[in-house]
Amino acid sequence: MVGVSVFQTLRHAFAPADPNAIRTPVVLHAPAGAVPITLRTMTMDDEDAWSAVRWGNEAWLKPWESGDPMHGPGITFNQWMAIQRRNEERGAGIVFLIEHRMRIVGQISIGAITYGAMRTGVVGYWVAQNAAGHGIAPTALAMLADWAIGDPTGPRLHRLEIAILPENTRSLAVVRKVGARHEGLRANYMYVAGTWRSHETFSLLAEDMGAGFAARLVAAGGDVSAMAVAGVAGASATPSAPTRAIDTPRRNADNVTTVSYS
Repeated sequence: MVGVSVFQTLRHAFAPADPNAIRTPVVLHAPAGAVPITLRTMTMDDEDAWSAVRWGNEAWLKPWESGDPMHGPGITFNQWMAIQRRNEERGAGIVFLIEHRMRIVGQISIGAITYGAMRTGVVGYWVAQNAAGHGIAPTALAMLADWAIGDPTGPRLHRLEIAILPENTRSLAVVRKVGARHEGLRANYMYVAGTWRSHETFSLLAEDMGAGFAARLVAAGGDVSAMAVAGVAGASATPSAPTRAIDTPRRNADNVTTVSYS
């Protein structure tokens, strides 16, 4: 068994790179005039800071989170990071931290990426409660779309999909600000809070990009670069949080989720 394990490890190490592999690390900065945020890929060093924000906002995020209808076990942060690296290597998905003035305020991801004739991916995101309502989520979504669709270093997708619960009015406002197309209601689309829920579906297409989704957002909203966000104005250390299993099922480990806030 040990020999087989070593063989499998060596085979993986010397296997040719997937042509769809996403080149990492990725760091994206908001354009001039936008809310001053940064999107960057996660590392193991982010565990304490990410955990403090994520679990500190458990009650705020819980009503909107996708779950596992098979009720499988959660995964640890280490396991989640390993899944992220494998997804990046296969071009299957990528998870970004959202940072405002050097502090984590949320997360945004693309998962379920399909290539070939479709070239599409599903977007999920969340923002901490004390950072909501300051334009962070629309800016992050626009930046992600610019990179995923128009940047030669990204996956060069044609379509991004965002699925939102009908009562999630904050998230509906986010996609409208970015100019997403409304494609209609998908019946019982995703398992959320213990039941199958219908979702409003929106898309961002390559044909709609123009000079850039982020640039268009800035032009529509004016100069918001000086906007302050309560509770995230400085770069002070974030208190550590206890290690716990991430409440994300293995089949949804690319972090596709309905959680989203403006």
